[in-house]
Amino acid sequence: MALESKLTVYFDDPFWVGVFEELDGKKLSVCRVVFGAELSDAEIYTFILRYFSHLRFSPPVKTEIKHKADNPKRRQRNAQKQLEQSGVGTKSQQALQKQYEENKLERKQKSREQREAEKQRLFELKQQKRKEKHRGH
Repeated sequence: MALESKLTVYFDDPFWVGVFEELDGKKLSVCRVVFGAELSDAEIYTFILRYFSHLRFSPPVKTEIKHKADNPKRRQRNAQKQLEQSGVGTKSQQALQKQYEENKLERKQKSREQREAEKQRLFELKQQKRKEKHRGH
């Protein structure tokens, strides 16, 4: 199956937010990007060209693929519906939440390791000072 990519841009006061969705077979991965206060089509295009390869997508989530009708009028109606929709799909929200939770766990792990390393360093410093006090006896 081919890789499908989709970008949804919406205004989440006070910033413009973009949600990149990648559909590979039956697996959906998403990435959320906050663009800033003002946004133009040229800036979006430039962002895609420069930074798309550096985006961190969420782990894949299984999803159902809906078959699209070949009727051109139906396709036109569906395209119009998608333009009117604001926000992100439910599966995308789940994938973003999953990515957020994983990042949170990574941060907790790193901070715990840093805290323990600092504790160990202070302990060794204290031991060193104790040894230096008793050096002459």
